[in-house]
Amino acid sequence: MRHRVVADVTQLPSYGFGPRVLTWWGTLGFVVLEATGFALAIGTYLYLAVLSSQWPIASPPPDLLPGTLLTIVLILSVVPNVLVRNWAMQRNLAKVRIGIVIMSVLGLIPIVIRGFEIAWLNVSWDTNAYGSIVWTLLGLHTVHIVTDVADTLVLAVLMFTRHAENHMRLSDVTDNVFYWNFVVLSWIPIYLLLYWFPRW
Repeated sequence: MRHRVVADVTQLPSYGFGPRVLTWWGTLGFVVLEATGFALAIGTYLYLAVLSSQWPIASPPPDLLPGTLLTIVLILSVVPNVLVRNWAMQRNLAKVRIGIVIMSVLGLIPIVIRGFEIAWLNVSWDTNAYGSIVWTLLGLHTVHIVTDVADTLVLAVLMFTRHAENHMRLSDVTDNVFYWNFVVLSWIPIYLLLYWFPRW
């Protein structure tokens, strides 16, 4: 059987950024699934609040300090996160290396704060329905923080190896930035719900 060459694609790049890459679509799929999980948990929280004659049930709302501090750190982390994305798209490996190390540190800080936040919730996970849903929401978000920080740490190591030299891994860096922005954005409604809704 004879084959006819239709086009020579040898000069096309072997990687890309954003929607042109399959991993970006995979990350988007994760975001949609996880956002649905958050929406269901938030819906459960509101449903329980409407059914209850007192909310929170038999406990004060969580202390504002750790949750607010966590929120500030997450929002501030968006700035270097976006810079890392821009540097990756410019293929500036030296700046990406610095930025990914900064993002690794900024990712670890919320995990530490979350430990204090859990200690200051004023309710245990098994006290009542309120305690269960609060711990569920925080648990879900904590898993997302830890997941992204682990990914960021792996990418940080890769940026200092030969795997970064051909720039293919820079696409992975931009996908990681995309996911961290989701982690930050998903926390805002949860923060408002857990810390301010009971005070209204």
